Amino acid sequence: MTMCAQAAPLSQARLDDRPILSVKNLSKRYGARPACLDVAFDLWPGEALGIVGESGSGKTTLLNCLSGRLPVSSGSMLYRSESLGEVELSTCPEHILRRFNRSEWGLVRQDPRDGLRMSVSAGANIGERLMGAGSRRYGEIRSKALAWMEKVEIDRSRIDDRPSTFSGGMRQRLQIARNLVTKPQLVFMDEPTGGLDVSVQAKLLDLVRTLVANLNLSMIIVTHDLAVARILADRLMVMRGGRVIESGLTDQVLDDPHHPYTQLLVSSILEV
Repeated sequence: MTMCAQAAPLSQARLDDRPILSVKNLSKRYGARPACLDVAFDLWPGEALGIVGESGSGKTTLLNCLSGRLPVSSGSMLYRSESLGEVELSTCPEHILRRFNRSEWGLVRQDPRDGLRMSVSAGANIGERLMGAGSRRYGEIRSKALAWMEKVEIDRSRIDDRPSTFSGGMRQRLQIARNLVTKPQLVFMDEPTGGLDVSVQAKLLDLVRTLVANLNLSMIIVTHDLAVARILADRLMVMRGGRVIESGLTDQVLDDPHHPYTQLLVSSILEV
C-alpha cells in the first residue's frame, strides 16, 4: 500500500487558519454503480458539518470513506493531524488509520451496541480507549472513566456495571464518553439519536452540543433528522444520488433552500 504523505508535525502551530480535513473529488463505486460522486468540502477546526439526505443518498457511504472504514475509488482526503502533520487518507496505511481511530478520531454509531463492548463494564469501555491511546496507570484510567461518566450524566456507581444493563439513552451517552475521553480532533457521528425517544433525544443533543463546544471538536454528523442537523451542525450538505446538491450554513439551507429536492426535504414531503 502506498505510504501516506506527511509534512512536519503541526503540534507547535495552530490549525485554526487551515481546514482540519480537505476533501476533493471523492468518489466511491461498487462496480459500475456509484455511491458517492465528486464530493468536495473543507472542515474547519471546531466546526460541525451535517450531512443529510434520504436513504440511499450516499451519506453513510461518505461517512464510512471519511472514517477509514471503506476505501475510496478516487479523490483526495487530506487530514491535518497534530501528531503526524498532513496525511492523505486515501493512501494511508492501515496502522496509521488504526492509530487515528484509537485516539485522534471518535466514531459514535447509531446503535451503541456496535460501538461498545457489551460484555465488559462501563468503566472498562472507557478505559480501553484510554489504554489504546497509551495510558497504563490503572488509578488514572479509572479516575478519568469516573469523571467522564459524570460528564455524560451516568451515575458513578454504575462504573462496574455492564452496558447490557443500561437503557438505550445511557448506552449512547456511554459510547460518547468512550469516544471523547481521549479528546479527539475529529468526531464522526452516524445517526446519533436514531431509535431514541424524543425526550431522550433532546437530552442527548443538549449534552453533545455542550461537550463539542467545550472541547472545541470538529465533527461530521450524518442524520436523516433535519431537527438534529439544525441543533448540532454549523454547516449542512444535502446529498442525493451520491452527489452534494446543496450546501451552506445550516440555517440558510433549512430556512431558504434553493434546490427543489432540499425544498421537499424541508417541507417533509419526502420521508428521509
